[in-house]
Formats: sequence, structure tokens, C-alpha cells
Amino acid sequence: MRFGLNMECDYLQGKSEAEAFDDVFAQVDLAEAVGLDGVWLAERHFASGDRGQPSIAAAPIILATAIASRTKRLRVGTGVYVLPLNHPVRIAEEVATLDYVSQGRFALGAGRSGFTTAYEGYGYAYGESRERLRECLEIIVKAWTEERFSYEGKYYQLHNVCVTPKPLQKPHPPIYMAATTVETFPVAGQLGRHLFVGVRRNSIAGAQQSINVYRQAWRAAGHPGQGDVTLRMPVYVGDTRAQAIADTEASTVQYYRRLGENLRRSVGRAGTAASEDRARMAEELSNITYDTLLRDWVVYGTAAEVTERLKQLEAELDLSGVILEMNAGGMLPNERVLHSLQLFGEQVAPHFQ
Repeated sequence: MRFGLNMECDYLQGKSEAEAFDDVFAQVDLAEAVGLDGVWLAERHFASGDRGQPSIAAAPIILATAIASRTKRLRVGTGVYVLPLNHPVRIAEEVATLDYVSQGRFALGAGRSGFTTAYEGYGYAYGESRERLRECLEIIVKAWTEERFSYEGKYYQLHNVCVTPKPLQKPHPPIYMAATTVETFPVAGQLGRHLFVGVRRNSIAGAQQSINVYRQAWRAAGHPGQGDVTLRMPVYVGDTRAQAIADTEASTVQYYRRLGENLRRSVGRAGTAASEDRARMAEELSNITYDTLLRDWVVYGTAAEVTERLKQLEAELDLSGVILEMNAGGMLPNERVLHSLQLFGEQVAPHFQ
């Protein structure tokens, strides 16, 4: 099973942005040193700290290029690139270029984001995001695999376009679709895309149900196998269970309750069915307890405890990989994140090779 490090690039208020970049690169360097498979960069806009921890993840392609240039082995990916906020031809050009810079180590994680804040800041309609995402993906694949192409869609019209360079990886870099809503899982399966599923709006049990929907759609579309599923979830390793739980409690509870508040603000902007789902989850997450999170949503503990739980999830969900959120909520000092990462790389990951 593959293990990647999720990077929201949050930092503690009071730190400078220069220090925040130093912390990001320290995590990357350690992830490579302890043998993780990759790092996955979020795309976050207007994350100034007024609704949580500030973040420096506004330009993931630039960060990914810097990381690719300082590493030799790690796969570098986006987790995720918010495609509807960008022009698909520009994305195709930049990702193909980065594929060469990284010597074929880049993977495109794509999504539309579950939050409306970035769309409001850019002046885009969130209600268009699902259709725009699908058109973007279609155009990007055409740009990478066809010498010249044309496209007639609702939002994009392109005529006799030739995109260069073509990617180094053939036919193109791996594409992962992030899914958080009930509507997106069957779409990812129908399209035959690798799947990112986060333990964010849903518990682990809820993620399992969604994965089943994805695989049903995968098989119905005639794709071979079961599909490639990567679970993104909070994972933290401590020297003792008590220490792991104490370190993460405030940050984790804030993370999920803030998620509930963000969902509540977006109710009514994503269609009737989606809004009903958001309202239900907003209510649950806004009042969630730490005991519930420890039982059903996160994997925290000693190296032995984390290993045992991840082994269970690998078998139950038939996972290809796990993306580790080592600092859910962004409130942990970087030295604690690095210590957890070191323990994971040295004492957990070797059990999965």
C-alpha cells in the first residue's frame, strides 16, 4: 500500500510566511528520507486565518515544481487542483511541463472543492463547478493525447489547438478524482478515474459505502479490475497513545467543527439534493465529539496501534493507498508533525512493504 503526505500548508498564527515555507520543505525532505511514496499539495485560496489556520497553498503547481526540484524519488501530486478555477489548456501546459521537471513523478489530483469561498473570491458560480470540472478533465486529456484537437462544450470552445509539450508519462500523468458528495462517486467510476476519498464529511463507514458506489459504477462502465482507491484521513503517531491523543485533540476537534461551519455556509449553493446532504453533515460535524472522532473518523495512537488499524482498513476497503493528514486543523507545531512523520516512516510503513 502506498503512503503519501497530505499538505494543506497550514501554519500557526504568529509565524511568518517565510517560516511557513521552511516548514513545508522540512516535511517534504523528511517524507523522502523516511521512504514515503509521495506528497500531495492542497489548493487553498483566501486562507488568511479568519476562519481557521492561515495557509500558503494558493499556487500548488509552483510549490510542486519546487518540491520536484529538491527531491529525487517522491511522487509529487495535487490533492487537489481545483480545475474549475483555472483554464484547462493552461493546466495541461503547466502539468506537462512539470512532468518533465519531475522526471515523470507528477500525478494530477483534480476536484472542484467542497467549499464556495474560493469561487466567491474569484467571482465564479459554484453551481457551475461540477459541469466545468468534467469539461476541464475532457479537455486536459485531449490536450495530452491528441496532436491537435477541438472541443465544443457548454463552457469551453476550442478549435484546432495544439498543446506542447506533451507529458513525459504516457499516455499522460495519473489522474485522480476527489469525491466528497454522493453525486461524484459514480461519475468517477463511470469515467474510470483513480479515486481520492476523504474521511471528512463522512466517517470511515460512510467512506466505505461511497467506495462501493464508485466500484459499482466502475464495473457497470466495463472497466477492468476494481479501480484505484486512495483514502485521505487524519493519521498521527505518538510515542504513547495518551500523548498522541493529547497532542491532536484541540486541532482535530476544531478541524471538523470548522468543516461543519463551512458546509453550513454553503447550503443552498449546490443544488437541492447536495444542499440537503450538506445541511445534515453540517449539523453532525458542528457538534461532533473527540471520542466520536477517535472511534470513527481518525487513526491516532502508537506505531503498533496505527499499523493494526491501517491493516484493517487496507483489507476492508481494498485500498491502494492512504494519504496522511498529520496535522488536521493546522494547530500542531511543526516539530510534532515531523516527529509523527518520523515514527510513521520508521515503524509503520515498513509493515506494508
